[in-house]
Amino acid sequence: MRQPRPRPRPLADFLDACLGPSLAAQGFATSDVIIAWPDIVGEKLAAFTQPLKIEWKRKAPHADPDARPDPATLVVRVESAFALEMQHLAPIVMDRVNTYYGWRCIGKLVLKQGPVRRITKERAVPRPLSQADRERLAAAIQPIEEEPLRAALDRLGEAIVGSSGGTRTKA
Repeated sequence: MRQPRPRPRPLADFLDACLGPSLAAQGFATSDVIIAWPDIVGEKLAAFTQPLKIEWKRKAPHADPDARPDPATLVVRVESAFALEMQHLAPIVMDRVNTYYGWRCIGKLVLKQGPVRRITKERAVPRPLSQADRERLAAAIQPIEEEPLRAALDRLGEAIVGSSGGTRTKA
């Protein structure tokens, strides 16, 4: 009897195991704040900022080991042109990070000016529509009377039909 083949696991399942020691040295318990940074602060802020590390205060030797640690300092790299705006948004960013974690873990935000690493996303290049696809699309939108709506639905249909089987390219 053949043994079942192991199912492939997503790369994200291995991320914390591989990067855990490095992230711990920077004060991050896991990679989640780095990965979720655009979701936490929004796409606009994430384009100009990048979390570097979380600096936790050392516990006193006589402190209760079960007590929550004092709020930490989040160190964020920010591009110099955006630093003043980020300084004004610091309370909002701290609130969003604390909301993400579910407790007041960040009490201070420190900004370090410098270049922010940008990740370019790949966009699918739609394949040209075949004559049969073009005819099906035209038949589907033919009953629509309003020209702007019909044109929008035509573009949407081209994007959907053309995206299946398209090749990827850097944007």
